[in-house]
Amino acid sequence: MTKLRCDRTILRVERRSITKDSSLIVYDADRIVEPDYRLFEPEYWRQQGGLAGAAIGRGSAWFLETPFGSAVLRECLRGGFPARINRDRYFFTGWDKTRPVAEFRILEQLSGEGLPVPEPLAALARRRGLFYTGSLLTRKISGALPLADLMVEKSERPRLWRRTGRCIRRFHDRGVVHADLNARNILVDLEDRIFLIDFDRARIAPGREDAYQRNMQRLKRSFQKLWPRAIAGRMQPCWEDLMAGYRDGGTA
Repeated sequence: MTKLRCDRTILRVERRSITKDSSLIVYDADRIVEPDYRLFEPEYWRQQGGLAGAAIGRGSAWFLETPFGSAVLRECLRGGFPARINRDRYFFTGWDKTRPVAEFRILEQLSGEGLPVPEPLAALARRRGLFYTGSLLTRKISGALPLADLMVEKSERPRLWRRTGRCIRRFHDRGVVHADLNARNILVDLEDRIFLIDFDRARIAPGREDAYQRNMQRLKRSFQKLWPRAIAGRMQPCWEDLMAGYRDGGTA
């Protein structure tokens, strides 16, 4: 049992794990009563009528309706050139170092501290000889869409861009280094609240200003790549608003 502080509320997360058949499942026992490998199989949820949709990108994601609420199931997959050689296998060096388990634990820590991230539900690492595959199950953020899909709609909303910058600054002030900060890994909900997702390979490294700046450079490159041509002239003002919020800090 771990206790994590979130502003004025103590979040009680009963984390448990089971190891069977060269596999490990780490899960939130307050929400998942009977952990099973089937929880990580899209076909199982399809048969149960709980498969609500999918978003296929670098990491395949399925949207689920489950007995423990709306959830997102994501496989650990490589992107780019490495994916041509090996899409889903990683070298095994210990359970704690597997990517889904590490991501579960950093999400557990950050959500417990009140940072806007998906709440972790369960992680699976399945060993196969020298390698392993993995999946992560998180709570779905209701009504949220990627910032990349809202650029046209939100391009005249300077407060939103400043709020986005302030949100990112909160993570950097906490020492969080996101491994792939881009406009698709920033979500905006129906109330214009900002969340960060996809903490695969993220780490907590206080004081690493060089790493935080690389985060921001990567984010700007994603803006340049994804920004709609129809509103090309709005990109720089929106980016400047975002950076103004980042410099100001505060809460998002």
